[in-house]
Amino acid sequence: MPDSPIPRPSRMPRAPAGATIRRRRAQRLAGQLPVSREVSAGGVAVKIEDGIAYVACIGRRNRAGRLEWCLPKGHIEGAETPEEAAVREVAEETGIAAEVVQPLGVIDYWFTGDDRRVHKKVYHYLLEAISGTITTEHDPDQEAEVAAWVPMQELRTKLAFPNERKMAQTAAELLTARA
Repeated sequence: MPDSPIPRPSRMPRAPAGATIRRRRAQRLAGQLPVSREVSAGGVAVKIEDGIAYVACIGRRNRAGRLEWCLPKGHIEGAETPEEAAVREVAEETGIAAEVVQPLGVIDYWFTGDDRRVHKKVYHYLLEAISGTITTEHDPDQEAEVAAWVPMQELRTKLAFPNERKMAQTAAELLTARA
């Protein structure tokens, strides 16, 4: 019998040293962290020009430093209704004054921060842009780095989050039905 090495199955690449330990620790701690609830509102602010629907979107940096496009939204303040918060957040983050046309839906999800687990609900509305110039100058939190009118047809590939793409799709369907 020849002295050839025994063939071994190829191995899956291993996670970097310590990554598995950090992941397990985070999973263990997630069950021990306090839970908080957050409620936000925002939406799809639309203007129609030459038969084309455009949506006011913002670009924010994620934790990795990449620009992510999303719909304007933010926390409900004081005694605001979700509709009032949506109008205010669109104005603050994009410079666009808008009116609520109708509700689109609610995005409900969980995430873990550094010191807590968060259950978040975000109420989304179809809004009609009335006036203003698109800008991030009035964003009090300076979260939005850039704001732009994006053709509604491009939102499927432009928006970073699948649940926001779904809200944009619902808005497109409503606009088509109204036409």
